[in-house]
Amino acid sequence: MQCEKCHAELQPNSISCPACGAPVVQNIEGFENTKQIQLQLKAMIKEHKDSLFFEHEGDLIFDNQKFTALLTDYIPDYEKECKLLRSMVNDNLLGVLLSEKQNHEMAVTKAKSVMLGEKFLSENAAEFVLACLTFMLGWPYDSPMRVKDQSELDKEKAEQEERRRVVRVDDDVFSRAAASKYRILARNIVIPDGCTKIEDFCFDGFGNIRTVQLPESLLAIGEYAFSNCKHLRMIELPDSLRLIGQAAFSQCEKLASIKLPRGIMEISDSTFSFCKSLEIVEIPETVSSIGEQAFAGCEKLRKLTLPKSVKFIDKNAFAYCPRLTIRCIENSYVYKYCLSNAIPWETYSGSTGE
Repeated sequence: MQCEKCHAELQPNSISCPACGAPVVQNIEGFENTKQIQLQLKAMIKEHKDSLFFEHEGDLIFDNQKFTALLTDYIPDYEKECKLLRSMVNDNLLGVLLSEKQNHEMAVTKAKSVMLGEKFLSENAAEFVLACLTFMLGWPYDSPMRVKDQSELDKEKAEQEERRRVVRVDDDVFSRAAASKYRILARNIVIPDGCTKIEDFCFDGFGNIRTVQLPESLLAIGEYAFSNCKHLRMIELPDSLRLIGQAAFSQCEKLASIKLPRGIMEISDSTFSFCKSLEIVEIPETVSSIGEQAFAGCEKLRKLTLPKSVKFIDKNAFAYCPRLTIRCIENSYVYKYCLSNAIPWETYSGSTGE
């Protein structure tokens, strides 16, 4: 693979050219024409930059009206994608991005928040828009929904097989005995590198803990490992994690958000039960089942997007969640579960987000 700008050779997983820094084209899940559209948008900017961008009192302003007028001419074969881009530009999404042009990461975060929270786009539709607009602006962006090419998939598969061959869950267990020294005074816990598992009941009832830092080597969190940690506010789960035991985070009353990494297949019984402050949960498309009372008593949980990979949910998984609305794909298992259990729902498209 070569850079579109300087033709330097690129690694399979590159998001920018190491020679010139230009962003690399990428397809987004559900939008198989993203690369072609990115290149057409770049051509449009190259030909019309002087009339699309103009300075105003030191600020870079974008002409939304002219952009949408040109859009149909440059991507006439992609009606749905054109409509989606036109809609977001008319809603000043480019203005949101350019308002934070000195901090690209912040700009992308703000723009994605607007699309998911105010415009109700699906995640892959929002990622398509971000991939197109950031490429057009010359900003490298590593989308979490980027479609990987075969060489990259082959490399990841080989790495996973090597890890499975070399590392076992019980190779290096962080035990309750090791945790005991943190019981009285420690607020911020750092689990050492190389640890592969947090033992069952390891930090159960440690009321002083505020934050926990986990190593990239971690494969499993045991049952009740962090249950009843009343003041636990932040814990970032590493990408290596594959198993979370029953009630691992139950009654963590201050925990407000959690992101489950890809590779988690199951949300076990009572995993987040009575996490009264929990508002944001990101669930990957590897999750297939949600156990009994997994989110019971999460009083502040408002909106939860469940992917089509979910094929089983216990009937009491969301008991005592009075504010919850579940986002799901129409006619999916989750959709039918919501209907049969009288849970408020709203649908999103699994392909285009419309």
